[in-house]
Amino acid sequence: MLRNWSIFGIAMVGALLVDQGIKQIFLAGWRWDSRCISLHLVFNTGVAFSMFAFLGPWLKWLQLLLLSVVLGVVVHGNYLRRYGIPIGILFGAGLSNVMDRFAHGGVVDYVDWHCGFDFAIFNAADVMIDLAVLWILVLNFKKNKMNEPV
Repeated sequence: MLRNWSIFGIAMVGALLVDQGIKQIFLAGWRWDSRCISLHLVFNTGVAFSMFAFLGPWLKWLQLLLLSVVLGVVVHGNYLRRYGIPIGILFGAGLSNVMDRFAHGGVVDYVDWHCGFDFAIFNAADVMIDLAVLWILVLNFKKNKMNEPV
């Protein structure tokens, strides 16, 4: 069990440190523009596509509560044994975005895709969360596929 918690913790801290490190570059004023992608600082006060921005400062508390509830489910369901790395990445990235809300009043976003269509502005934590969810789904699919009767 300690091994599972260690794997979770290392993945969580790693994701958080990588994301916060990249964000510091943009908070220091760095930017870059090209025909398809612009990298520049934006503070997102909502969640994906600025949804729920109307919740204002309550959103950070709601997200913190959500992370706590999910952590409770993860611990109670003993999911760290199978999904420790992706759950750790998911929590580290999610915690990084919540930390931004407390420190800056909004999530530090910086990747702006505008080639052919305007997409949402996002950050590395958002990508890590998406990849972690995909990883969990793939592991779950493989588990169910292997347990199917022949």
